[in-house]
Amino acid sequence: MTIINTLLGVVLALIHLTISKKPRTKERILTILILYSFVFHIGVQGFLLGFIPHIFFPDYTAAQIGWAAGSPFQFEVGFHDGAWGILGFLAIWIRGTFWIGAGVGWSFFMLGATYGHIKDTLIHNNYAPYNFLMIFVDGFIAVYILVLLYLYFKEREDLLRTT
Repeated sequence: MTIINTLLGVVLALIHLTISKKPRTKERILTILILYSFVFHIGVQGFLLGFIPHIFFPDYTAAQIGWAAGSPFQFEVGFHDGAWGILGFLAIWIRGTFWIGAGVGWSFFMLGATYGHIKDTLIHNNYAPYNFLMIFVDGFIAVYILVLLYLYFKEREDLLRTT
């Protein structure tokens, strides 16, 4: 599901840009790509695919990751993911430098998760679907968001100027 969600965040943004009647300026393209990324790669990923499974289906989720069932850590991970998911959805309405906080924060978490999944795969031979496959999903999302934010704020330097 996370791979489909990751693809949706990119493909739906490209479809939006293709069918939109508005001019495809660099700023508009980056805005649409970032908004879809925030909704899908942070909002949906964090809240629907992180919070809900870790909180309401912790033992099943643990098995999919290759973790032992019954860990109270699931509760913390669920609320952590849910908090970031809410920030991803809020990015629809709150823009500007809020995007930096939400995007950099989530990317930092995703890079840490990528490292953890790589380590767990190499050291413990954990090839459970939501451990091994997340190496690619989490890593892609982190780099994708950071690159989009860099390009967007480079284009919109006025948002970063202080008075």
